Amino acid sequence: MRRCTAAAGRRSLSTASGSFRFLNPLNARKEKGIDILHDPLWNKGTAFTKNERERLGMRGLMPYKVKTLEQQKASFLDRLRAVEDPVEKGLMLNDLHDRNETLYHRVILDEVEEIAPLVYTPTVGKICQDFSHNFVRPRGLYFTPEDRGDMSVLMQSWPMREVNVVVATDGGRVLGLGDLGANGMGISIGKLAIYCAVGGIAPHRVLPVALDVGTNNEALLNDPEYRGWPHKRLEGEEYYTLVDEFVQALFKRYPRALLQFEDFSSHVAAPLLDKYRNKVLCFNDDIQGTGAVCVAGVLGALKIQQKPAEAIKELKIVLVGAGSAGIGVAGALRSAMVQAGASEAEAARNFYVLDKEGLVGKARGDTLGSDVMEFARDDLPDKLTLEEVVAQAQPGMILGLSGVKGAITPKAVELMVTPSQPRPIVFPLSNPTSNAEISPEEVYRITNGGGIVATGSPFGPVQLGGATLTPSQCNNMYIFPGLGLGNSVCLARTIPEPMIYKAALAISEVTSKEDVAAGRVFPGLKSLRECALKVSEACVEHALETGIARVRPEPDESVREFIERKMYYPEYVPLMSTP
Repeated sequence: MRRCTAAAGRRSLSTASGSFRFLNPLNARKEKGIDILHDPLWNKGTAFTKNERERLGMRGLMPYKVKTLEQQKASFLDRLRAVEDPVEKGLMLNDLHDRNETLYHRVILDEVEEIAPLVYTPTVGKICQDFSHNFVRPRGLYFTPEDRGDMSVLMQSWPMREVNVVVATDGGRVLGLGDLGANGMGISIGKLAIYCAVGGIAPHRVLPVALDVGTNNEALLNDPEYRGWPHKRLEGEEYYTLVDEFVQALFKRYPRALLQFEDFSSHVAAPLLDKYRNKVLCFNDDIQGTGAVCVAGVLGALKIQQKPAEAIKELKIVLVGAGSAGIGVAGALRSAMVQAGASEAEAARNFYVLDKEGLVGKARGDTLGSDVMEFARDDLPDKLTLEEVVAQAQPGMILGLSGVKGAITPKAVELMVTPSQPRPIVFPLSNPTSNAEISPEEVYRITNGGGIVATGSPFGPVQLGGATLTPSQCNNMYIFPGLGLGNSVCLARTIPEPMIYKAALAISEVTSKEDVAAGRVFPGLKSLRECALKVSEACVEHALETGIARVRPEPDESVREFIERKMYYPEYVPLMSTP
């Protein structure tokens, strides 16, 4: 594989093919060695060679010994593993991110099973809660209502000439933790770390954004350390016009970027997606990403049940949670059912949606919005409890996206188990782990180990009857890195729904026979980079087939080769030629 590195794509070192020329930053940037050491995109720390130190004016600025990247990684991991608190580990990684981006992303890539939960879910939730208190170094762009009319000017503040992926949040609903305001920037940064390490997007081509429109979190408003705009959250037209100015400013400066909407308040997430999805290259990870990864998880579960993928069209699903994420997942699963041969009406009849009041029935009228009412039932009484719905509907799957611990009761799972259905599917997907609707251990014990379980955040293995059962992590990490990579590589114009479905199919193809035999519906986290490649292949192929790709592979290369030569790999770039 030809590799593209961070520095190799930056400024005059732009090399999509991954072959790089040597550069003397003193001539190109008129900077001294100390400046390079303080630039995390260029800094190698003690890995600068003797020649580089001499010729870049770094002699004497570091200890004598030269270390390789592998040695640096081993030293950092030793220090990291000596710390027990996950939040402290997360802060150590943040510090490394601010010092040396190449080493940071290499640590994530090589040790993804260990490190991903520290830079992403579940630890990033606590990092966001304490973001203002731990703020050290600025990263990304912040937009507030006081910047109205000037957002195009602010966008020019970002120093990079090209940006491939932007993750923007309004901090309104961060990982089930609620309104965190400007502290939500932590989730944008964490997502982009996964984009770089797993998805192969070069770190100088990503942009984290906080749309700081205020917060209704009184604890934050009363906290003297809170760094955000200290006012109540904007609502209505004021809010939407501010977001619109940001979107216009972004695509004016970076017309080929992909915009990911992340952790927006539930009541605005779907309207924003509907407004922009056919105008610019964008998607909402909570709605579409979660939906796609759930489809992939269901396809994996059907494999375990020894059923064909087409069986999804007959699967009865109880959805606990009627927010934007839940309804987005329902929409993705319904679309998958239609792809498998069901009609729209038949697919919709497979769902039983519950909100905090119980089953959503037609009696609710239009009080919950048209997207929710599309799944309302007219054959069962409104507001039935979960256990009552399971007893009457006999579903094959319960899906939790409520953000409420205990929302899926043991009794409801018990009612799912029948002689004809010894292996029910239960996905408690709310993040973080403290918000999961039911624990995997409870499901396994109730079903005597037969339950097929996937969770949003990682849970440890469960010992049952001498067997070790490990729940899969139904995490958006399996989908969004490849979605961003594929669409940025071919410069797709939009992300249509059929592309999302094909991305889900691609994930299910990575799941091995060994995974299926062990009851896992997803491949292990070590396969995340391969998942990103497979997902990006599916996206590029769809974009080429439908004519929405603005860049095509060379005549003599495959889609996979086209993507691989564009992917970033974290390794040091020689900054000086040999004298």
